[in-house]
Amino acid sequence: MSGFFRDQPSRFSRRKFLIGSGVAAAGLTLYSGAIARHQLEVVDFPIHIADLPDAFRGYRIAQISDIHLDEFTEPFFVEHIVHKINALAPDLVLITGDFVTRGSLNFILGEHPAHRCAEILSALACPLRYAILGNHDVAVNAPLVIDALSTRGIPVLINQHIPIERNGDRFWLCGIDDAAASHPDLNLAIPDKPNAPVILMAHEPDYVEAVLQHPRGPLVDLMLSGHTHGGQVRLPIGGALVLPPMGQKFIEGYFRLDHLQLYVNRGVGTVGLPFRLNCPPELTMFTLQPA
Repeated sequence: MSGFFRDQPSRFSRRKFLIGSGVAAAGLTLYSGAIARHQLEVVDFPIHIADLPDAFRGYRIAQISDIHLDEFTEPFFVEHIVHKINALAPDLVLITGDFVTRGSLNFILGEHPAHRCAEILSALACPLRYAILGNHDVAVNAPLVIDALSTRGIPVLINQHIPIERNGDRFWLCGIDDAAASHPDLNLAIPDKPNAPVILMAHEPDYVEAVLQHPRGPLVDLMLSGHTHGGQVRLPIGGALVLPPMGQKFIEGYFRLDHLQLYVNRGVGTVGLPFRLNCPPELTMFTLQPA
């Protein structure tokens, strides 16, 4: 009998440990799936640009990325993000790709997510808003995504550049076709003699290496990207569990690469699994300042 009683605490401790581990795992899953992926973080970030025209001192640019309106990104969350941007009243809104998700079957159930996403984004109060495509947009249907956005007042820059003008001054806003799934052309996207600052939108951040090697690369002051989701699920030790191709070197945040500044937005949606951990969705607010 004595042996029986000596064994009981050991079995009881193992049971408690297993139950406790299961409860902790369930709690972590609930938190990362239902709570953390909706905890939008507004990141205020100053960008110092050489020869910035006086008219753009203090100019404010909002960036969001990787909406992935689909089974994992609910319309109400995108509506919340639009409301937040409107409250911040930026001068320019930039959306750096992946409005929809490759492989989704949600479009069978009703209106295609590209149209629903564009409809929600059309409520942005800022009159200046531009977008580029991401690899998922190209894989789903690039013309459909472009049409959905452009018909609702959000032009999509595909290997193009346009002047953003204020009080007689300007900077150039450029956008490339998706580098992973289509055909980017920096000769078309970047003006050959800009005589003003140049901001480039490119969905995949690792494409910055191609920009740096291009003859017109020295003309780019700032490149804005998304694609990585910041890793989406980041462990306290080891960091991101999964990173996509062309998003494995520059994962999130700010980088200075010679003359060029790169910022990688963590995005607001998720892919693969509806989880975020140690990697909240991001709305970035840039304020331009002279260097």
